[in-house]
Amino acid sequence: MSLSVLVIGGYGNFGTIVCRHLAAVEGIELYAAGRDAARLANLAQRFALQTWCGDAHAAGFADTLRQLGIDLVIHTGGPFQGQSYRVAEQCIEAGVHYCDLADCRTFVNGIHVLDAPARAAGVAVLSGCSSVPSLSAALLDEQRQRFARIDRIEHGISSSAKMPGLATVEGVLAYAGQPILQRRGGQPHAVHGWLGLQRRQLPGLGWRWLANVDVPDMDLFGERYGARDLVFKAGPGLMPGALATALLAQARRLGLIADPAPWARRLHRMGTACERFGDGRSALYLEVHGVDHNQLPLRLDIQLNAAREKGQEIPACASVALARKLADSYQPTPGARPCVGEISVAEYLAAIDAPADLQLHVRYQGGA
Repeated sequence: MSLSVLVIGGYGNFGTIVCRHLAAVEGIELYAAGRDAARLANLAQRFALQTWCGDAHAAGFADTLRQLGIDLVIHTGGPFQGQSYRVAEQCIEAGVHYCDLADCRTFVNGIHVLDAPARAAGVAVLSGCSSVPSLSAALLDEQRQRFARIDRIEHGISSSAKMPGLATVEGVLAYAGQPILQRRGGQPHAVHGWLGLQRRQLPGLGWRWLANVDVPDMDLFGERYGARDLVFKAGPGLMPGALATALLAQARRLGLIADPAPWARRLHRMGTACERFGDGRSALYLEVHGVDHNQLPLRLDIQLNAAREKGQEIPACASVALARKLADSYQPTPGARPCVGEISVAEYLAAIDAPADLQLHVRYQGGA
């Protein structure tokens, strides 16, 4: 019995990656969805998949899912900032599992409002099936047994110079210069989005510029690991991109710019023009401080490096790993929740399927 998967936004940046991977998986019947018939036809030619042209947010999408016999919807159609849960609600109505690639903090951590209807329908609604929080939590989950207590987690992403889709850029710049909450001493601590520039040396990448970014982990990691201090930073692979983003954030903070969307489009064009100057390398890192079971200070450093632009695969392939598990008879617990604890590191890396271009480093300091 095959698993029928529908990818919303299948011809977008991340949607194309998801479709490319899933089209090659035995036991999956793949559909791509979107509102542009020509782009869907081109995608169908590339990957030999089926298509559905329409608006997944519109009334009647639940009926479409029933008619097509869909088992899992993968929602890649960002930006998720300000987006409703209409797609997930219609999946619940149709009795279909759902996951999305959202990294919007309010969207991912608010998905629990659908928990009761999802349980009643017997389906899993998983938000944030992406680098954060799915992979960041999976990496830490595999090492947390060494800690008796975790006090501080600082983690982040340094991307390559390869630009994501415009929708992704618009989404992450929506809070540029605006207050976002991290955690200090167990209390909410306000910082400004895309400010707080910091140079960090990342083994294998050299010095990279990073800034404050809002992610679901800033709520989830306090609850999941008990950390009293939480910091997340991210940045593009080239320094000019980091500085340009910081200038935009500062201008918005000072009231010189009201709407960052037009500037996001300009930055996207600038970044695309500069891609050729990048080295194709990116990384996700975690720095964790706490004590071991002998109450001795313990530090953990985890870093996943990606070469040859494989970092673009990482946000997309949590959903690929989940689909492969479902096709292999995995039954997720019904309910609506952030996508943490569903996918192991090994399953995640296997979904990307680029062992020569991925390097995982785990290092401890201190402890017994």
